[in-house]
Amino acid sequence: MAGQDVDPKLLEILVCPLTKGPLQYDRKKQELVSRKAKLAYPIRDGIPIMLVDEARELAD
Repeated sequence: MAGQDVDPKLLEILVCPLTKGPLQYDRKKQELVSRKAKLAYPIRDGIPIMLVDEARELAD
């Protein structure tokens, strides 16, 4: 699963759909992390899944 990179141009324009805030790319976990929303959006086959229902809640 790891190793499939997301297009850097795509990462520049994506924001959290809930907060409209910035996302951090976690290459190892293949997730886009919204610290403000405390959610991690999965990346499947190089495609970010930007749905709140699909996101994983982050522990405090």
